[in-house]
Amino acid sequence: MKASKHSPRAMLCSLLLFIPLFGQAETVNWTNWLTGQISKHPDVMAATEQAAARDADAEASEQPLYNPELSVGADRTGSENNFEAGLSQTIDWSDQQGALKDKAKLIRLSAEADLNEAVLAQTSESLFALVEWRAATRAEEIAESQQHRLDALLEQVEQRQQAGDLGRTDAELLFLSLSQQLSELAQAKAAVDQAQARVRELLPDWRPQDGGIPGHIWPALASRVDNDNLLAHPSIVAARARWQVLRSEAEVVSRRAAASPTVGLSGGRDGGENLVGLTFSIPLNVRNNYRAEIQAANRRSLEAEARFQALYRKQQYGLAGARAAWKQYDTQLSRWTELSQGRVQRSADLLEKQWQVGDLSTSEYLQALGQRAESLKTGIELEKQAQLGLIELLSQSGELITLFQY
Repeated sequence: MKASKHSPRAMLCSLLLFIPLFGQAETVNWTNWLTGQISKHPDVMAATEQAAARDADAEASEQPLYNPELSVGADRTGSENNFEAGLSQTIDWSDQQGALKDKAKLIRLSAEADLNEAVLAQTSESLFALVEWRAATRAEEIAESQQHRLDALLEQVEQRQQAGDLGRTDAELLFLSLSQQLSELAQAKAAVDQAQARVRELLPDWRPQDGGIPGHIWPALASRVDNDNLLAHPSIVAARARWQVLRSEAEVVSRRAAASPTVGLSGGRDGGENLVGLTFSIPLNVRNNYRAEIQAANRRSLEAEARFQALYRKQQYGLAGARAAWKQYDTQLSRWTELSQGRVQRSADLLEKQWQVGDLSTSEYLQALGQRAESLKTGIELEKQAQLGLIELLSQSGELITLFQY
């Protein structure tokens, strides 16, 4: 795995493959923007550099273990100049390099999985933040609309009170409702500010006018709900790769414990005579047979295998929970949409007319306006939770990364 192959932009740019042709132009623009933002985030940049460093580690593991050694010596005996030169080479008798090359492949796989995991986390967090911001802005719009309506209502009540059409109690009720609405509006605006700050932290160049997630993206996300393969999930791949790296490391340690002989050839002159020598040496693993190192490496491999199995099990249940939660919210959102059918939007004018003609008292009118606002906020909350649930489901299944990856 070369560092250039792990560019987050390359990992995130194939969403358009899953979206109908009529939406490709908008999708390309938005996807390019999103991938660029994610690529700029320090967490992803750090993960990219880490992947490049581990790629260099893998390349280092593939290099030959032993370099040849050159020795040169000279001395003088009487009138004779003596010298000797030799060349020796340690032989990788147990083929440690073969095991290290296998380990290097797994290091690259592990690095790629870790980078994918970082990109997946950043992608899901960014989408979460955009959904939260969009819901907060819509809730703020409702709060502002409710306050404007109450302001206008207060003016009408005061006029009707002066005309003797309404009593002082109506004005007091309206004042209390308006006071409460001021608090709700302040909370709504604060929620928007917090959500906006979160999006800017995750997407460096984002501006409020860029908006949230475009509508044409959601059908592409929903199309991947039933396509999940947990063994391809970046977290699972990463855990499995870590286990395999440690298992290969155990094999390296085992082969390293085997003695590697050294063969040398030397030549020179001594006392006017030509000399040629051949040397052979091999370590004697008598005092230390490295059994403890081998056992430790094997234990670490078994630990990594158990952690992989535990994570896979956890991911299975997490996926089941995410699927159930999303279905619940999606079902209730569909039900709310079916029930509202524009009624909530039209109800404000209808309620005002009924109050004007006296079919509703001021207290009943205020209560109805509050219920209408709560119904609108319920719809916003259901839509938000359904969208967050869908993103979480695709994140748990790993399909979110496949939508943004070659």
